[in-house]
Order: sequence, then C-alpha cells, then structure tokens
Amino acid sequence: MALPCVRLCSRHVTRGLQVCGYSTLSKSSSPRERSDSGPVFQYVGQNKKPSHKVFVWGFTFTGALGIPSLVVPDSGRKKPRKYQLTPYRLETAEKISSAACGYGFTLIASQTKDVIKLWGMGLNKDSQLGFHRTQDSRHKSYDFVLEPSPVALPLKKPLQTRVLQVSSGRSHSLILTDQEGVFSMGNNAYGQCGRPIVEDEVYSGSHTIHRMKGFSSRVTQVACGQDHSLFLTETGTVSCSPVEVGGDLAGVEVQQISSYGDCSLAVSKDGDLYGWGNSEYRQLASVTEATQMNSPRRLPLKGCGKLVQAACGGTQVAVLNAHNDQSL
Repeated sequence: MALPCVRLCSRHVTRGLQVCGYSTLSKSSSPRERSDSGPVFQYVGQNKKPSHKVFVWGFTFTGALGIPSLVVPDSGRKKPRKYQLTPYRLETAEKISSAACGYGFTLIASQTKDVIKLWGMGLNKDSQLGFHRTQDSRHKSYDFVLEPSPVALPLKKPLQTRVLQVSSGRSHSLILTDQEGVFSMGNNAYGQCGRPIVEDEVYSGSHTIHRMKGFSSRVTQVACGQDHSLFLTETGTVSCSPVEVGGDLAGVEVQQISSYGDCSLAVSKDGDLYGWGNSEYRQLASVTEATQMNSPRRLPLKGCGKLVQAACGGTQVAVLNAHNDQSL
C-alpha cells in the first residue's frame, strides 16, 4: 500500500495573526476547574484590544491545525499528539481576516494586497488546498500539508485584489475576493465548484482553481455545505452554484447565509429565518416532519424577535437576534 504524501515545509512562518471577532487567551492558558462543569478557559475582557492571535485545537493527524510538531515531533523523546484538547497558538506572518474549517483541512486568508494572501493546511487529497508540489516531483502534490502553506490564486491583479472570505466543505473550498469574484477548488463531483462535472475526473494533484461566473450581481458572502455551495449577492439574492434559489426565498432580500452538511439557512433583511435541506435531527421541524426539504421555507420562531444571524451545525442550528440573545 502506498504511503500518503505529506508536506512539511523546511521553514516556519513567524509572528502573530488575527481572526476577526475572536478573543485572545490570557497569559495563563490552563483550565480553571469548576465543580459543576468541565474546564473553563479565562479569556480577556471586552474592552481589551485584539492582539491578532489565532488558536487551534482538535484532531491533529491530518495537519489541519497547522502545527507540524504535533504530528511529527521535533524530538525523539516526544510522541505524536493525536488530539489537541486546549487552544494552541498558531504562528503565521500575516494578520488573518478569515478562516474556514473543512473536513480535515483549514484555509486562512489575509486582506493584504501582497501576492500571497491565502494559506492552506491539512488534508489535500482532492486538491481542496490547491497544488503543493512535492520535493521529489514537480508533477505530484502533497496529500497532507502540515503547516500553513501559500495557495497561489490565478488573480489578474494580485497586488490590488484582496481576499474577503474563505469557506470549506467536505472536500472543496471557496474564496471570495473584492475585485475578482469567487474562486473554487477541490472536488467537483456534484458541481459544487460551479463548473461542469467531468466523469472520472482525478482531483488529486489538480492545478484547477476555477473562477466562477454567471451571478446576477456581485457576491458578498459564500458558504460551503458538505457537497454544495451557496452565494449571497449584494442585491440580497441567494444562489447555489450559481443557480438562484427559489421557494419562499423568491423575492426576499437576504442579509446572511449559513450551511453545514446538507442543511442550509438564510436570514432576511426583515429578520426572518429560512431553511432547507437535511432535517434528520429536526432542524427544520417547525415546518416539516420529513427528513429532507428541497425548497426554502420560512421557519416561524416564536419569541426570538428580529434575527440578524444564523448558524448551521451538524445536527443543530442556532440564531442570534438584534438584542444579542442566542437561541438553539
């Protein structure tokens, strides 16, 4: 059996980076035990300015955390660490403005105007992180990338274009830019990359990074499901690779979208919630008893008020209202 191809860069990137909206850990990162629950980590107060740091934790062996020493220890006395259970500082050179977790891989992006503004780490068997040439052959790409490695986008104006957002699915990725639209890479078996499906296409070692076209107006947000993609335009319409979504969303101006697995949500400018897709765990039970719903429906939520944001999980959904009250 052939061994998987793993990328471990010869040099590490240094200095800190930023993920918008995240708090940073205090000097003491050890858990503070409580008698009535599990460990609690003390974060900085609301008034402290962000220090542009990113922390990662979870399953390590795909390289998705971007910490090579957890997978390949730099000392013979250390053993590989399968799980990183507490937040671990990730070192990179740039201030990161967007991050996305896929199934065993991670994308991070900076709004810098430098040529390199996108990095990937983790599982790459479907080229969801782009092509990363091996040391042995310029025709082969690494199956696993153990630390943040640059992804070269086919930009026409690389010194003027910024990356606004990244999103990741099971084995594909989306990159939203401010001037050159949306790019997709990775597995396209279901057309999730917005290009024609090629029968028996080999995704491993692919150089394909596709610039998506055909949207009615400029895309302002992207969201990857497991094997599908959603796009929100500046006019408030929602598209799916890139056919416009209908159902109860027809004529509705949407302000935010979310997707995970096979379930999707949209929040309108009026503060209403719409959902479609998988409902095996009763995510959409307010309007259907079926396990699948193939058209968007308005989801009536009593006592939640005007919504501003929704989030899909694997088996549950959550919403945030205008008063910053969270509901599950």
